[in-house]
Amino acid sequence: MGKASRDKGARVERKIVALHTEAGVRAERVPLSGAMKFRNTASTDVDVYARGPDGAPFVCEVKARANGEGFATLERWLGQADALFLVRDRQQPMVVLPWDRWLEMLGGKA
Repeated sequence: MGKASRDKGARVERKIVALHTEAGVRAERVPLSGAMKFRNTASTDVDVYARGPDGAPFVCEVKARANGEGFATLERWLGQADALFLVRDRQQPMVVLPWDRWLEMLGGKA
């Protein structure tokens, strides 16, 4: 990974942490952008403490694309709905949520 990509990734991860903090939800960036284990969590990008300060964090991956490649279809499918469920055969469903719905579920301030 080049320096520009690494810097952009770190910048976007810091932004996600800041947005959670502004909403009153504790979050922290995983050191080295998930390249190592941190506090016994998975090798991911951001920990969101939605279960409270003593609860296990949601370990979150962050993806950013300048042109939204790969996101446009998801956005179209989501449309004006509150959530998008993605179901692949013999796999657990995944959920895509707009930011305001995510905050609502966390009990954060919009």
